[in-house]
Order: sequence, then structure tokens, then C-alpha cells
Amino acid sequence: MKYLNKIASVFFAASFGLMAMTSCEGGDLYNVNAPDWLSSVIDSIAGSKTSDEPVLEGMEEDVYTIGATDYSTGWWQQFSKYYQIPEGEKWNAVFNLSINPNASNTYKNFALILTNDEDRGAANYKEYGAIRFDNQPSGNSEWGDYIDRSVVVSTLTFSTDTDAGVDKLGGRVVLTIDRSDPNAFVVNITNGTVTKTYTQKSAMPNLNADPSNTNMRAFIVPEGSYINFLQSNIEPIGGFTSAEDKQPISLELTGVPSEVLYGTPIEEAMANVTGVVYFEQGVSKNVTAEDLQFEAIPNYDELGMKTLVVIYNKTFKGVNADKPVIASKTFSVVNELSAFTETLVVPSPAVLGASDCSTGWWQVFTENIKVDPKETKVVNFTNYSNGLNNWNNFVLILNRADLSEYGVVRADNYGWGDGYGACTHTGTQGDWATWLAAMNGAHVTGYITNNGDGTASVRFVMQGTDGVEYTQEYNGINTIDPDNMYFRFTVDGSHLVFDRELGASDCSTGWWQEFTPNVQVKAHQVCTVNFTNYSNGANNWNNFVLILNRADLSEYAVVRADNYGWGDGYGACSHAGTQGDWATWLAAMNGAKVSLQIANKGDGTADIKAVMHGTDGVDYTQEYVGINTIDPDNFYFRFTVDSSHLVFE
Repeated sequence: MKYLNKIASVFFAASFGLMAMTSCEGGDLYNVNAPDWLSSVIDSIAGSKTSDEPVLEGMEEDVYTIGATDYSTGWWQQFSKYYQIPEGEKWNAVFNLSINPNASNTYKNFALILTNDEDRGAANYKEYGAIRFDNQPSGNSEWGDYIDRSVVVSTLTFSTDTDAGVDKLGGRVVLTIDRSDPNAFVVNITNGTVTKTYTQKSAMPNLNADPSNTNMRAFIVPEGSYINFLQSNIEPIGGFTSAEDKQPISLELTGVPSEVLYGTPIEEAMANVTGVVYFEQGVSKNVTAEDLQFEAIPNYDELGMKTLVVIYNKTFKGVNADKPVIASKTFSVVNELSAFTETLVVPSPAVLGASDCSTGWWQVFTENIKVDPKETKVVNFTNYSNGLNNWNNFVLILNRADLSEYGVVRADNYGWGDGYGACTHTGTQGDWATWLAAMNGAHVTGYITNNGDGTASVRFVMQGTDGVEYTQEYNGINTIDPDNMYFRFTVDGSHLVFDRELGASDCSTGWWQEFTPNVQVKAHQVCTVNFTNYSNGANNWNNFVLILNRADLSEYAVVRADNYGWGDGYGACSHAGTQGDWATWLAAMNGAKVSLQIANKGDGTADIKAVMHGTDGVDYTQEYVGINTIDPDNFYFRFTVDSSHLVFE
């Protein structure tokens, strides 16, 4: 990282016009790792023709790399460009596939993904399916609702995904998608040694929202391999990439913190900043803070709002550019960072996926829920699984407002996406078979945190049906725009029931019979819970009840809606309410909208505040301040009812 203490005013005068560019998160982009092979790629193409290869016409140079050259790229982490194939035409592509010499799984090659004419993450994005280069009839070498596995023919077939022979899939690959016959759809993949053909005796249906748009898209995803793309006869979205050097055109920023603590060196404050540099001819490259130069305007050494000016001054090949590119974003220098907050939320729909767990991959989603900087969203749900595979459980997607993704994480210590690669992920699943069985009916509490510094954290606490508590954590997911972070859930051979109600709807549930899950509030955090309270109206205590306890459910205090409580920590607190006439208040509580805050002060005390908007239009309040005997590192809450019923929002 380069920190500019001074930048000549003449330079800024010349370049400030570029600062109007809005910085934003990039979508799913192919990654150019600046390989050394670029200088010789033309000769490689010319010298690799053999008389046995298909005749390709109209080919253009398209030179870039997909996947890390150390074979570390996981599934769904890097992508080729989008290639748009019109009805009645063929797409021919040529690339070098590098297989890890230590690969022990047949699927460590690449998959061809066939989709409608939309970007990944778009609301109307739909997939026909995927075809991998390996062929394993009993495995997962093809998938998708529109893929007929029975029409696949290959010269190399594997019985299991650990068979020897994956090395035979490497080398120069020619891929063809043929839409020229209106009554057929053909895919052919060959490297001269192995050939795999998909021949469907019917055209693919049109999955585009606009029926007049008959285009199909294709892109390539490596896994544990990397691809040096060489040629295409169809110009990809974003344009062809030449092997010639290219000047930078623009820069987009990711991970700029919303707040920086006064006195923090700018190198430390901006350590998580990343960017996407766009060059001539449609090529782009991911860059880190070490590749960028930073300046904060006005004086970084003073409190207040600043404009971060970020400069990149290299060409595609890494020499000094003719003209640097500049991007900017605002942040604040503060004496004290904003405190973290928590909000308990219920996603919609309240039931996600078919109850028989037949819903397939990427078919249904909850709404997009925003997580503000320094906020944690808390979600409670029951997870049901078909029990076939570890991944047949809940899946969480971190994305922007437009649904373009930062990362995807699962229940089973696995994920992918631009932001996932930098994170640490740990789980306590232990024996997978035992855990998988326990997940069918497991109660899950999820914590989704926007750290406000360009990173996010996700934690799941899973109460298995075997009585064991399992955890899964993903910390340091990066490339996050703190002001544009959302999440949603999807399923795969599973279904989720989000906790929405507590107690019978007729308020017949008796005392200490039903409880919400245990939710942790960390030190110096405030958790907000919104719900509608219903009461049988018989007594003041027939309303919501809040329990403050440890992880093992041993109690600090119990407090009610009607200015009353008990427990070791309750005696020291001050409590006051504005209920006024009890009969009027009690009637207004049947259908009252309640916003309740639980604050872990971090000093051994906790505060509770409830605002109850009654059905009579009056706002009533109830406070419990200074509840003590609290262990700030072991502080949880849960609700119960007494002839009442709660509906969470």
C-alpha cells in the first residue's frame, strides 16, 4: 500500500475530474492474474493446430486467465466472461486447461454454465444447467432442470469422483455450443484425448423474461484448476482481451470503512480496501490495498468527514500508465467508533422451500435484508434436510441491493465468492454423518454482522436434534461495501421455517411452557426486537415476558411488560413505566406493536427498554435500568408468554 502524504496540486487539478466516478462493488468478474504466458500466447495458438481438430471459423484473440495459478480456486469463486449465443448460431472457444498434478478428484476441472440472458445475481437470472468436462454417470458431472444426462457421451467415463485419470482432461480444449439447428442443442468439449458430447434432439426453451430475446448465455467456472483463455468466435460481454498491454480506464473501490478511529494510520485503516481496475479492450483486474495510493481530503489528522482519494497508476502489464485512474469515497474520522447494534428479524417468506425438501438449488430465496455498518442481524429458524448430502441444508447469500454477490456460505463449513476467499471459517460439526442426521429439525440462530470496515462475519449456532450444539463461523469476508450489504437465504434439498410466533394464537399457552431460542448480546451491543403482543386480557402479566440468562439458561433476571420482575440481577435495577390506568393499558396491549431493546453495557449491567404502541394509539414505555450480576461475555435473552401470544417482525 502506498500512502501519499503530499500529492502535487497540479496533479490533482488535472485529475480531479475523474473523482466524480461513483465507487461501487464489482459484480462477478473474471480475474486476470497477469500470467507470464501472455508474451507467447500467439505462437501457442498458431502452433497447436492438428489435423484432427474441428475447423473453427471467425476466431478472435481473447486472452485472459480464470482461476489462481496455484490451483487454489474453489467452486463458484472465479468465472469467465459472459458469452452471448444468439439463436441459430454457434459459439466456439479455445483455451488451455491446467489440471493440478496432485488432484485426486475427477471434478477438479471446469464446468460450462448455461443461462438465460441475465447477469448472475440478477432478479431474473435463470440457469438451464451445467456440464462438466469429466463424465461420471453416477455422480454430479451434469445438473440442472433442463439438462438431460442420458444424452451425454464421453470417451472417458469415471465410476467415482476419486478415479484416476483427471490429468487426461488438461491441455488445449476446444468447446462448441451449437444452436444452428432449430430442433437440436449440442455441446461438444474436446482436448484431442478426451471428448464429451451432449446431443439433445430438441431446442432449449426460452427462459428470458422478454420472449423476443432468444439469446442464451454461457460462462465457465474452474474448480481446483485454472484456464488460460485463448480464442472465441463470439465477442464476449465486455469485449475481447488482447495480449497487448492496455492502459487503465477506471477504478471501482470496495471495502472502504465508514468510520476510522482518530489516530489510526491510514495504511491500517484502509488495509481491507480492494478494487477492480478496468483497462482498455474490456479486461479488468482485481487489486489490493498494496497496489493503490491513498490520500484523505481534507486533513486526515483532524476529526470529521473525509474524501478518500485512491489512485492506481499501472498498465495491465504493470508498467507506469500514461495516465492514472482515480476513484473516491467518503468516510468519517471519529473519536469513538459507533457501537454495534443487533436487530432480530424474521425473513419473508416465513417458510422457504417445499416441506418435503424437494426444492432444488437456487430456486427460492427470502427477501433481501439490509445490514447497516456496525450492525448484526439475528435470525431464528428450524432447518429441515433430505439428509442426502452435507450441503442439503440452509445457505446464506451476502450481496448488494442489486443482488450481486460478495459471498455464499453454507451450514457445512464451505462457501465461495469474491469476498469468501479471505475469510477464516471454522465449524464444530465433528462426524459429518452424525451432524447431517441432527440437522433435520435443528434449531438455528444466525448472526450476520456488517463490521463497517469492508468485512463481514457470519455465525450460526445449530441446536441439533441429538441435543448437541454445533457452531459454524465465517470471519473476515471481505470486498464488502459497508453501506450496501444485504443478505438472503436459499435452500438445496432442504426447507426452512423461520420463527415468527410464540404461544398459541388464542392466548391459551400457560406460564413457562414455550420459549424463543437463546440469543446472545455481546458486550457493548444493543439488540432490538420488534413484535406484536396479544393478550387474553385477564391480568396485567398476561403479556410478553423477557428472560435474561447465561448460555446454560441460568438466569440473571426476568422482567415483564407491567413494571415487575425478579432474579438476582433485578434487585439493583431501577424500573419505571408509563402505563397509567392499568385497565386502559391492558386493553391496549392486545395487538400492541412493541419495540424492545436489550443493552449489554459491558460493565456487568444490562438495560431494558420497551416502547409499546397500544391499539388506542398511545405509546407506553417500560424501562429496567442497571440490572446487575451480568457476565458481559455470557449474556443471552429469550422470551416466554403467559396466556399471551407474540408475532415477531
